[in-house]
Amino acid sequence: MLIIGALWLLPYLLIIAGLISTISKIRSPLAKVPGPWYTIFTSFVLKYKEFTHGRRLYIHELHQRYGPVVRLSPDEVSFATVDAIKEIYMSGGSGYDKTPFYSLFTQFNTRTLFSTLIRGDHSYMKRYLADRYANSNVMKPDILLGISDHAKDFLSQCTKACSSQGYADIYAFLHCFALDGVTHQLFHPHGTHANRDEKDYRLMKELSYHDSLKSNVALYYMPWASKIIHYLNPPKPAPLSNDYVLSASAASDPSPFSLLSKLQAQAKATDMPAYAVPAECKDHLAAGVDTTGDGLCFLMHYLSLPNPQSQNVQSLLREELVQNPTTPFDQLPYLDAVIKEALRCFPPIPMSFPRCVPQEGSVIDGYFMPGGTIVSCQPYTIHKDPNVFPRPLEFQPGRWLDTDAQAVAERNRWFFAFGVGGRGCLGRHLAIAEMKILLREVYSRYRTSVSPLMNSDMDMEDQIIASRPKGQCCKIVFEKLEN
Repeated sequence: MLIIGALWLLPYLLIIAGLISTISKIRSPLAKVPGPWYTIFTSFVLKYKEFTHGRRLYIHELHQRYGPVVRLSPDEVSFATVDAIKEIYMSGGSGYDKTPFYSLFTQFNTRTLFSTLIRGDHSYMKRYLADRYANSNVMKPDILLGISDHAKDFLSQCTKACSSQGYADIYAFLHCFALDGVTHQLFHPHGTHANRDEKDYRLMKELSYHDSLKSNVALYYMPWASKIIHYLNPPKPAPLSNDYVLSASAASDPSPFSLLSKLQAQAKATDMPAYAVPAECKDHLAAGVDTTGDGLCFLMHYLSLPNPQSQNVQSLLREELVQNPTTPFDQLPYLDAVIKEALRCFPPIPMSFPRCVPQEGSVIDGYFMPGGTIVSCQPYTIHKDPNVFPRPLEFQPGRWLDTDAQAVAERNRWFFAFGVGGRGCLGRHLAIAEMKILLREVYSRYRTSVSPLMNSDMDMEDQIIASRPKGQCCKIVFEKLEN
């Protein structure tokens, strides 16, 4: 009888709990933040947009409607100002701690530099890795020669494909180039040659041709249902990349400039977890393939379009490269401006970088954020502020060569393609070197155009953390220059 009586009370208890929750949300400091009314009470719309590849555009549209500060859910806020970037990502050196979202990116069940949440732990790990990605290390002849060789392999594959079928699918060959470049840095002399070796090509396909967004989003928001999620949508197996990383990480003769040599030395000197070395290498491998490959694909597609603007940019780039054949690639201003504008227009990671407000709370852009609130900025929106980047939807490399030094300095403050602060992208110098070397190899010798057979969708399609061309195919024609 007591149990039956208690059951009668249950609906009333649920109603009371719902009322308390609703009142709490209405009285929350986040209720004062601009945003759709429903985001005071629920995160359902945000999660739905994320699950259906629409989070980035949804947030951007909210900023266009409500301004630089937007409430996304009862416990999440998005910002689009340089002051917010400084507070969230640079305060205290490394900014706020990462959210549990980054736990999705552990490798071999081991936390890596990228998936470490607490900034103190991250700083400790970064100290013994950072020098491998410093510009002084990236610019060493052994590294640059390797990148240059892989760029030649890329161009060879493209010209062969054009000779046999009239076009080259640069999406595939660029991801091979990116794989070869990052493994050269990680494992030399045990790097890949995916543009020459069929086995390594299959490894690239395993890494770059999959869609894990839905299963990862579901796991993040419903970890208690992991068994059901894995049953309905099994994780994509990665035997080739796992076997390759485990084998390469065990090599006893890595080159002194490689990341592996530094990790192995650190493993001998400290008590690192059993899989720490291959886990870190796998993380850098995954990060270095799609970001560089996708960024170059978006850029080369733009340069190859038949419109006057694209053709003008390609012509000016070619002119600089042809007239300066012996100038180091890092001393070519227009090449640098093209790369920077490409990263502004097509940032490989254009979505939010979520962080957790410290327990004591903080004030960001004039709004108090309670401890535990998820806050973020996204490059896609930051890079489209018309007050900083006039006509932001246009591809204008000249904006980075403006004679107004103050305007260029302000644009650089808003440049967010690699993140900022102590947790910004570690591999930015390597990525830029790869992009510049490849573009120089191509556009000093060839003119590119979009194939008449090209019908794949080149719109950005969001994955769990990066965006790629939706059609995952880009048919480009390479025409050799006469002189």
